[in-house]
Amino acid sequence: MLRTAGAGLAAGVASVGLAAPAIAQNAPQVRWRLTSSVPKVLDAIFGANELVSKYVSEATEGRFVIQNYAAGEIVPGLQALDAVQNGTVEVAQTPLYYYLGKDPSFACFTTMPFGLNARQQNAWFYHGGGRELQDEFLAKYNLVGFLGGNTGTQMGGWFRKEVKDLADFKGLKFRIGGIAGQVVAKLGVVPQQIAPGDIYAALEKGTIDACEWVGPYDDEKLGFVRVAPYYYYPGWWDGGPTMNVVVNRSKWNDLPKAYQAIFEAAVAYANADMLAKYDAYNPAALRRLVAAGAQLKPFPQSFLDAAWTASNELVAEIGAKNAGFKKIMDSLIAFRNEEYLWWQVGEYPYDGYMIRARSRG
Repeated sequence: MLRTAGAGLAAGVASVGLAAPAIAQNAPQVRWRLTSSVPKVLDAIFGANELVSKYVSEATEGRFVIQNYAAGEIVPGLQALDAVQNGTVEVAQTPLYYYLGKDPSFACFTTMPFGLNARQQNAWFYHGGGRELQDEFLAKYNLVGFLGGNTGTQMGGWFRKEVKDLADFKGLKFRIGGIAGQVVAKLGVVPQQIAPGDIYAALEKGTIDACEWVGPYDDEKLGFVRVAPYYYYPGWWDGGPTMNVVVNRSKWNDLPKAYQAIFEAAVAYANADMLAKYDAYNPAALRRLVAAGAQLKPFPQSFLDAAWTASNELVAEIGAKNAGFKKIMDSLIAFRNEEYLWWQVGEYPYDGYMIRARSRG
């Protein structure tokens, strides 16, 4: 009966001249490659690429396909942006602060020390002028950028030895990404930029003394607790770090408008989903890490205070030499200051009460 009804409906549609959906009729076949800066084992981050590919393909009935590659499969993780810029691949998932050597302004669109948290980062990008500033900046590199995920505030990292005051940080070789490396350098730390897949070996061999990556869920997968038992918090340099998605601008402009809309919607879903995963998965992972020997420690107050001062100094120093950076940071800092007025009234009192209520059982 269903087959007969379906055949009759198809005949009826044909007889009145109704067209098939535009996607099916007119949409071109597009094949893109995406390279990531992370290995596949970091499934919360790499999985965002798979979500984007899934929804883009389904929404276009398989006419727009994105094939995903982990760090090292096409190019090393720290060269993902270059691969998009020169057309080796069409799109990359990579934190833009990996490329501050080209221009420190890149860091502003991932995260800044003592900057925005995850929700505020989204708010600044979508409704606070961040997107317009990013588009203006990335156009110089033939790129278009999107928010592709967020981990939420990260941990301060894994240390082979306990650090009790500011003096213990001097000479310490610390794997730390982004502009935060320049901040801690002011405090006597020796920053190291190492791709995710190489961190464990460097820590195990003693090539570095400490490392930061993300937080419990990912850190557990990378096994840092086995070689560096002291687990510090908070990651003041990663209050709301964005996993950026960058597309070759020429390739983007070649896409039909419908494909652009589908891609952007898929990336926006992945952006929200990544943060939800970390919020859901981190608590249990933290419990397992403590059971495996992790010793949770807050950073010494002397270190936090010195880092706050050094961070503000560095932003001023860079801004005095780089007008573009200053323009972006003026926007970001003004937005941050307004946001924390609200946070002080709304978010913090609620969170503080819930922490106290939980402790009372």
